[in-house]
Amino acid sequence: MAKVGVLIEIENGEVKETEFSVLTAACGDGGNEVFAIVTPENTDAAASVLAEYGANKIVHVVSQGGDIKVSPDLEARVLAEAVKKFELDMLLGLASAKGRDLFARMAAFMDVPLVSDCTGIDLDTKTVRKSHFSGKTVATLKLESELFLCTIRPNAIEARKTPVQTQTVIFEALAADPGLTKIIDVKESAGGNVDLTEASIIITGGRPIDSSENYKMLDECAAQLGESTAVGASRAAVDAGFAPHSMQVGQTGKTVSPKLYIGCGLSGSVQHFAGMKTSKVIVAINTDKDAPIFAKCDYGIIADMFDVVPMLTQVLKEQGE
Repeated sequence: MAKVGVLIEIENGEVKETEFSVLTAACGDGGNEVFAIVTPENTDAAASVLAEYGANKIVHVVSQGGDIKVSPDLEARVLAEAVKKFELDMLLGLASAKGRDLFARMAAFMDVPLVSDCTGIDLDTKTVRKSHFSGKTVATLKLESELFLCTIRPNAIEARKTPVQTQTVIFEALAADPGLTKIIDVKESAGGNVDLTEASIIITGGRPIDSSENYKMLDECAAQLGESTAVGASRAAVDAGFAPHSMQVGQTGKTVSPKLYIGCGLSGSVQHFAGMKTSKVIVAINTDKDAPIFAKCDYGIIADMFDVVPMLTQVLKEQGE
């Protein structure tokens, strides 16, 4: 039985929905002891939901050396101290902006292997899967180290509930803040409240969207599809100035793995497909019946998105009433 730690990210007082797939990966076949490591103060609300997804222990980390919310270097050292204290065999986390940053810092000063953006993991054999060469190849990597770090692509692993009895413990870390970096302000980028990389549903507009104003049509549809829906853009749409780069999906944008991906006016270029090929269900809307995306999607609609999307929005609105 392995001791597996999971760094839990909490937003607006709630555990991120994408964390449940990481907890599922940590549970494996059910023989592992899972430690959910939480650094914010509001852990009480998270306890019940973490127990539902297999967290045997919830470790509330408290720092004696400063405020970890403004010092990523201190937070990384505090997490490393927790890994040693509970003798964890591995630490998993989301391949989110925060996860990628913290895990890289930990790997550097702990001198342990780190595999980022994994789409699968086998804890028994210490192997992970991740895509290479813009998604053309999936590599299986075996880690020989006794301790390793791993971040998992959001939504890449199907989350499943594994209810267990849980225990909350407080760990007071003694690590000192090296003072190398300090967060003084956080500014939200354009593109909605949901991070593209963590959205369960994504609706994306391509070059035929024709203007930034027309993205409101996709925003309205996204609002009906649910809170965990985000709006994306192709590189052609971004290059044309219709959307900011923060909304771009593809090889030079963001890599996503939503449960549902709706492509509106997308040709299906290799570069774009590389960023969303791991989507569970792909729906394509295009007027060109010969568009390459129709050979890559699960469902195709040969029609004008300006007809289909408002119709879909209206149907969803009526169902919600």
